[in-house]
Amino acid sequence: MRLVTSAAALLLAATLAPSPLLADSVTFKNGDKLTGKIGTITGDSMKLHTDGLGDVSVKMSEVADYKIDTPAVVEPKSGGTLLGDVSGTKDTVKVGDDSYPLAQIKYVNPPEEKWHGQVIANFALARGNTNKFTAGAVADLNKRRDNWQNDDRFTFHAEYNYGRSGGGSGNQPPVVDTDNWMGFGKYDRFWTDKLYGYVTAKIEHDTVADLDYRISPGIGLGYQWLETPKDHFNTEAGFSYVREAYGNDGSTDYVSLRLAYHYDHQFNDYVNAFHNLEWLPAIDDPSDYNLTTDAGLNVKVWGNLTSNFRVEYKRDSTPAEAALKNDLQFMLGFGYSF
Repeated sequence: MRLVTSAAALLLAATLAPSPLLADSVTFKNGDKLTGKIGTITGDSMKLHTDGLGDVSVKMSEVADYKIDTPAVVEPKSGGTLLGDVSGTKDTVKVGDDSYPLAQIKYVNPPEEKWHGQVIANFALARGNTNKFTAGAVADLNKRRDNWQNDDRFTFHAEYNYGRSGGGSGNQPPVVDTDNWMGFGKYDRFWTDKLYGYVTAKIEHDTVADLDYRISPGIGLGYQWLETPKDHFNTEAGFSYVREAYGNDGSTDYVSLRLAYHYDHQFNDYVNAFHNLEWLPAIDDPSDYNLTTDAGLNVKVWGNLTSNFRVEYKRDSTPAEAALKNDLQFMLGFGYSF
């Protein structure tokens, strides 16, 4: 009876005693070892979260081996998904009892597919010898799906800018010198890791330039040269239909080529640089074109609070009568990113 009681006590103690927490582990070629939570593994990089270091990016070339303590999802480049106990080295991925070359794997722990974007507002006010008021807002929204069911991308952009000056010591009425807005949307469907087709639509309005509206839907092909955690670079070529209506100068429409590219680079967890360009030359007269390009920086200030600096240049080679061909804007704003 005493033996049974003692055994029962030991069993109860073992049951109630805290068990060690499960943790993924990574061993490096130099012998160092980190434990934490392994995130997405793709190409030559691994995301790892540790209590001491937070979120870090690890080069697979520096990894000797790793082990994920809970069943994980693996997506081969050939399609489909695998689920099981996952371990591996810098060159291989083992799922259960089966081993695969890392070069044949698109993702271990595929990234969560969710919407990303930001809303930025800018504002400036001057009173005295100089009287000027400017305000604007920019919104970006995008989503990238990359799995065995969907391989596509959604991109949306909208902006509005307003400014007036005058009404100072000369008692002259204020004059609106900036009043424009733009909306843009694009859908990309990937056929391979690099090649995709796209459909796009854009609408613009500029009161000061006497532009009632310009619409430019289009279709074409794109090529994704880079798509890594730090760098994204793609080029596009296709056709657009452009229709412009001016307040005092009638309207025109034409079919144009569409040549465009996008590049962004993530310097670190806080600073991201970007550059975009879109050129729409008329097929029957390439000297009649619209060009839009911008470049800038996004800087995370604190949490989701973001600072944005952007330079935007637009050129309409055949503007409305008395309107200028070129527009250049420098914008600094703050907002929220997600």
